[in-house]
Amino acid sequence: MEFDVVIVGGGPAGLSTSIKLMQISKDQSLDLNICVLEKGSEIGAHILSGAVIDTRALDSLLPDWESENAFIQTPVKKDEMYLLRGQDSSISIPTFFMPRTLINHGNRIISLGSLCKYLGEKAEAMGAVSYTHLTLPTTPYV
Repeated sequence: MEFDVVIVGGGPAGLSTSIKLMQISKDQSLDLNICVLEKGSEIGAHILSGAVIDTRALDSLLPDWESENAFIQTPVKKDEMYLLRGQDSSISIPTFFMPRTLINHGNRIISLGSLCKYLGEKAEAMGAVSYTHLTLPTTPYV
């Protein structure tokens, strides 16, 4: 097996890289062979957490992602911050005092595992090859 690019890790960064390289390969009429290696039994198997993401990068990478509705996501509708004063009391902090980095209105609450599965499917549909620990060849390389 020969590959032009081998990406180690089937997380959001590795999969996004494989998609972008496949897009560049198509636009430049190149024939890149791209491989994503993932230690899990499948893409997204080791990604168990959720996250709040700003979707601008995803919009740029895959403009139709939202219409496909292919992974678990919920829009953030409200931001709240509280100062805890003890076990039974708290003070609500007005939004205008919140740091910009903590304001997520309009962003998405997602499952990273389902995002990785979606990105993996997109990468494979574009021609990237992914190997998980269950699909790695057992013959030695020469």
